[in-house]
Amino acid sequence: MNGFMDKLSEKILPLANALGQNRYLTVLRDAFMLSFPITMFGSIVVVLNNLPFFSDATKGTLGTLFGNGQNATMSIMTVFVTFGIGYYLSKSYDVEGIFGGAVSFASFLILTPFFMTTESGETVSGVLSLDRLGAKGMFIGMIAAFLAAEIYCRITKRGWQIKMPDGVPPAVSKSFAALIPAIITLTVFLVINAIMTGVFNANLHDVIYEVIQKPLTGLGSSLPATLLALFFVQFLWFFGLHGQIIVNSVMDPIWNTLMLDNLEAYQNGDALPHIVTKPFMETFTVGLGGSGMTLAVVILMAFVLKKKQYRDVGRLALAPGIFNVNEPAIFGMPIVLNATILIPWVVAPLVVTTLNYLVMAAGLVPAPTGVSVPWTVPVVFSGVLATNSWLGGLLQVIDVVIVGLIWYPFLRVLDRQVEPSLEQ
Repeated sequence: MNGFMDKLSEKILPLANALGQNRYLTVLRDAFMLSFPITMFGSIVVVLNNLPFFSDATKGTLGTLFGNGQNATMSIMTVFVTFGIGYYLSKSYDVEGIFGGAVSFASFLILTPFFMTTESGETVSGVLSLDRLGAKGMFIGMIAAFLAAEIYCRITKRGWQIKMPDGVPPAVSKSFAALIPAIITLTVFLVINAIMTGVFNANLHDVIYEVIQKPLTGLGSSLPATLLALFFVQFLWFFGLHGQIIVNSVMDPIWNTLMLDNLEAYQNGDALPHIVTKPFMETFTVGLGGSGMTLAVVILMAFVLKKKQYRDVGRLALAPGIFNVNEPAIFGMPIVLNATILIPWVVAPLVVTTLNYLVMAAGLVPAPTGVSVPWTVPVVFSGVLATNSWLGGLLQVIDVVIVGLIWYPFLRVLDRQVEPSLEQ
C-alpha cells in the first residue's frame, strides 16, 4: 500500500504544485478574496432584511430602505473581480497594480452594453443592468480583465511610456507612464466591441454567456462534477497539499456565479435555480469542521478513543474545529499520508454531499439562498444563515452524525495500531 501511495504521489504532486503556483489561478483566487469583505457586507444586509419571522410587508420596507447594501456589493461582484484581476496580475509582472486594475475594469465596461430592455419591450439607453455587473457578466469580466491586464503589462514592459523629469510628483509621473499602455489596451477593446456591434449586431456579453458561461455553470452545478471536485480536494489534502485552495481556484468562478444567480432569484421571490453554489460548498462541506468534515472526527478522538495520543490531539483540535479550522487534526493525527484512514477521509464527504444534494433536490431542505456565509461560522448557525431555515442547521447535525458513523470503525483500527509505549 505504501509503495502504491509513493508512486501515486510522484505522479500527482508535480501537477498539483503546478496548479497551486499557476500565475492566473493565483490571481483569480486573490481577486475573489478582494471582493470577499464587500460581498460579506451585502450578505449580512440580505440576511437582516429577510429574517424568517418578518412579514412580507416588513421585508419589502427593509428592502426599499436598505436594499442598496446588496445592490452595491453582491449584485455587482464582477466589478470588484475584474479590478482585482487587473491589479494582481499587474503586480505579478512588477507593473503598477492600480492602473492595471483600472484598465481591466474599463475594458470590461467597454464590452458591456449600456442599454437594457424593459418587460414591456422598450429599450432604455444610457443605463447599466445590474445582472451584467453581477452573475451574467462574471465570465466575460474575467476574460476581459485577464486579456486587458496582459496587453497593458506587455506594452509597459516594452518601455512604451512617457517618462517625466525627476522633479515631477510621483502620482503625476505614474499617470503619464500609464497613458500610452492604457490607450492602446482600451483601443483594442473598443475595436472588438465595434466589430461585434457593427458587423455581427451582437455583444460579447451575450455571446460569452451563451457559449461559455451557461454550459460551464450547468456542468459545475451538477452532482457528478461537485463530487469530482470534492474528491480532488480530499485526495490532494491526503498528500499534504491544500486541496481547497487548488480546486477552488478553478471552481470558484463557477460556484460564485451560481451563488449570484440564487441570490437574484431569492431577492425576486422566485424559485432558487441551483443547489450547488459557493455557499453550499462552504456551509455543507467546509462548514462541518473544515476540509474533510472533521468535526465529528475530533469529537470521537477527544472523547471516545482510548489512547492518550489521540485524545490529546482531539481535545487540542476541538476548539479550532468548531470554527472549521482543522489543520491540528490533519497534521496532528496525522491524516496526511495515513493510509489507514484514506477511505473515510475521501468517502465521508462524498456520501454526505450526495445526501445533502438529494434532500435539497427533493425539497425537504431549502437550498442555500445565495447569501455568503463565512466558512468560520460554527455548524448549525451557518446552516441556518445559508438557507434562511432551521432545517439547514438540522441537516448539518445529521451530516456530522453520518461522518462520525463512517469514521468510527477506522478510528478504532487506528486506536489499536498505536505502539504500547504510547498508551496511557
